[in-house]
Amino acid sequence: MRKFPKKPLIRKLGTIATHVVETTPLVFHDRLYRFEVIRRRELVDPECNFAGNWHDLEEKPCLRFMDVRTNTPTPFFADGHSFGFAYPEGDMMYVVTGSKPHWGSDGLVFYRSTDLVNWEQYAAIDLPGWKTYNMNIAKMGDTYTLMVEISAPVEEAGAYPFTFRFFQSKDMTNWTKLPSEYVFQKDRYCGSPSIYTVEGDPHYYVGYLEGYPEYRFGNSLARSKDLLHWEYSPINPVLMYDEVEDKKIASPFLTPEERKRIDEALDINNSDMELCEFLGRTIIYYSWGDQRGTEFLAEACYEGSMKDFLQGFFEVKE
Repeated sequence: MRKFPKKPLIRKLGTIATHVVETTPLVFHDRLYRFEVIRRRELVDPECNFAGNWHDLEEKPCLRFMDVRTNTPTPFFADGHSFGFAYPEGDMMYVVTGSKPHWGSDGLVFYRSTDLVNWEQYAAIDLPGWKTYNMNIAKMGDTYTLMVEISAPVEEAGAYPFTFRFFQSKDMTNWTKLPSEYVFQKDRYCGSPSIYTVEGDPHYYVGYLEGYPEYRFGNSLARSKDLLHWEYSPINPVLMYDEVEDKKIASPFLTPEERKRIDEALDINNSDMELCEFLGRTIIYYSWGDQRGTEFLAEACYEGSMKDFLQGFFEVKE
């Protein structure tokens, strides 16, 4: 009889924000931050049906970081860009974001900073005919891998977008698009990309969104040694919606109005899971809601290293 891994114990802490989703936890200069994409309603594609709930600010969409301990934001930057991912390395913070202020950018731009205040736009990838969304970066050896969620062109995205394509670089500046066979999950829907590597492990771990009947979604994991051949966790999903656990209040900064909205919301989705390790614990951010615009940001944790967490979904410990 096949032995299955024992699922790592995830503790859902509850909702921490109502106005941002798809955020990235990260550690920079020994402090825990949350990277946020602030999306303005007036620029949302009307067909996306998100307009009534996105953060209502007058300026174009842009980016910022939030100091988690103090709940203090950094200044906005990258005005007019949507989606994004932040990657810290040493004293430098790198950020990749869509080149346009709307869904489905046909290119990516790169920023860097040493203080999260002064930013330099230093590189770009032009992708005519492509539609890009969320993105993630991981490093193995001396190679950076950029994974990008796309819905077009069909020869790259397949017939069931979204799907993930890959780029690689040695310097975070000059990127090479891998051939079309380097792709994750063209045979059915996937979204909410995240990619991780851990020391001493030859695998790339990819977080993705699995769709279920009746427009329901849960976060899952797969892994690969070559970005060609994929192994799915036998104990997926990693996170599944839970109305009681997701709706717990985990932030004292939530207003009575926000708490009422949380209580009344439909919860049929856990998506956009992203991880980092901080003080020996795996920090998990994810979104919950209805995947139609009513979305909330929640936090969970695993009391152990990210390496143990990721490997725990695949490997049987004797």
